[in-house]
Amino acid sequence: PRGARAPRRAAIVRASAGDRADPVSGPDVQVIADSSAKPGVPMSVSRRRALGVSAAAAAAAFLDASSRPALAEFQTSNEYMPSLEGKDYGKSKYVYPDFVQLPDGLQYKTMKEGTGAEMTSGKKAVIDWDGYTLGYYGRPFEARNKSKGGAFTGDDKEFVRFTADDPKIIPAFREAVLGMRAGEIRRVIVPGGSELSYPQGRKWKTMGPQPSNFSGERALGFVLENEGMIDKTLLFDIELIRVDDK
Repeated sequence: PRGARAPRRAAIVRASAGDRADPVSGPDVQVIADSSAKPGVPMSVSRRRALGVSAAAAAAAFLDASSRPALAEFQTSNEYMPSLEGKDYGKSKYVYPDFVQLPDGLQYKTMKEGTGAEMTSGKKAVIDWDGYTLGYYGRPFEARNKSKGGAFTGDDKEFVRFTADDPKIIPAFREAVLGMRAGEIRRVIVPGGSELSYPQGRKWKTMGPQPSNFSGERALGFVLENEGMIDKTLLFDIELIRVDDK
């Protein structure tokens, strides 16, 4: 009899032109065009199926990209560093492939060749230098020759003079100048907390070379006197002005 059964409700399936037919079909399925549907998405009873496929594809692409190795200009190796003595964790040491690495950890690279006299253990080096807190934002604490603007504005500074056995100069400088020729510029990387660098804490002021102004002294002191997890690696550009007799 009429009205004995409830009227069947037609299901509405949105589809875009050119999509393949959905396996769900029949007299109770009404298909209407959907101009907002993206081309290439199969026709389905619900948008959730298409969104699920898109999400799975995005996740697969992300995992594929994240599995690729990152590029870097240096290599790292985990090893014990003196500055972390008494603590139970290691520290990464940066190894720069284009630098010469010495057994004690000092790394250097010749930036400009020199043609003058060679510095030996029986001579006195006269140098100019730059200094940067390489392990902490690369902040400069000394500028070579004329200042480079800002806090380093001023007259020419005095050159640093020392011999290869001068106990008042940090070991990194004494070692780095050996074999240099007058006019040569050598870039030197000193591992943080090593015996090649300045003494720990406020004692760093007892050894040279020292920054020639307050701004540089503050920048270097902040790093060397800090007891937190600050990388104390330093970078120097050493220019050998000339070689004198003792």
